[in-house]
Amino acid sequence: MSSAPASSSSTTSTPTPTSRQFKKDYYGGTLMVLIGLAAVYAGLQYHTGTMRQMGPGFFPVSVGALLAFVGVLIVMSARNDKTPADAPQAGGHGHASGAPDLRGTVCIVLGTLAFLLLGKYGGMIPATFAIVFISALGDRSNSIKQALALAVAMCVVAAVVFWWALQLQLPLFTWGG
Repeated sequence: MSSAPASSSSTTSTPTPTSRQFKKDYYGGTLMVLIGLAAVYAGLQYHTGTMRQMGPGFFPVSVGALLAFVGVLIVMSARNDKTPADAPQAGGHGHASGAPDLRGTVCIVLGTLAFLLLGKYGGMIPATFAIVFISALGDRSNSIKQALALAVAMCVVAAVVFWWALQLQLPLFTWGG
């Protein structure tokens, strides 16, 4: 009987996972809308042109509008999310201690740095493999085999799309830049 009052006091002092998720999605979506609208405003200062003859402002206006639209969708989904408060968090990424999980951030930054280094000195395939493999390890639910398979698949996609179809002037393999 003594455990019942302790559990009721702990539920009133900490916010539920649903309210934290709602705030994070709501604020993140709102930020996306604001950044998208700022990009649209900045892009309209230049000549936008038409779909046939695009001007220098066409790309920022298009990307800004798309970003604002996606932000609105995120805000709307956050407002319509009615999950129960005691539902487990998706993927089990929550931490009981409340400390931020820096693994994903560190892996993404290291992957980007590896891409920059290997893109210059190793070519497109090693750079693509490095960024995908290292970044995939940032997700705790990925195993090394899954990260390896994803990196190999993305190397094939990158070679087909960027080197063969678009004929990007980045060599597949090089030694020393």
